[in-house]
Amino acid sequence: MNKPFVAIISIVNRGYTDLVMEAAKQAGARGGTVLTGRGSGNKEAEAFFGITVTPEKEIVLILVPKAISDAVLSAINEGAGMNTKGMGIAFALPVSDLVGIAQDEDEAEKAKEVKGEAA
Repeated sequence: MNKPFVAIISIVNRGYTDLVMEAAKQAGARGGTVLTGRGSGNKEAEAFFGITVTPEKEIVLILVPKAISDAVLSAINEGAGMNTKGMGIAFALPVSDLVGIAQDEDEAEKAKEVKGEAA
């Protein structure tokens, strides 16, 4: 694919993935994938209470065209309250190679034309 993509990764407390996805979709993202995970725990809280606390987390993976990545990341920050202490973290990474993502109709048609000319 010629269009550059960015992977936006959000790690949030369990139950907040809907806020992340709603904000991302309003900024132009098509969808995402949610994975479950757990935090490493707070050693001070463990020692104080005498118990092990491992908070459950959810990881939201979203691939977007680079052209809208800043808008999507900003929307997630505002819409999911990432600036609230302990809420979560979101960051973006460049994607160098990508297969399997649906193209819009214009791009798909151009790709077919190029393949036809090259054959």
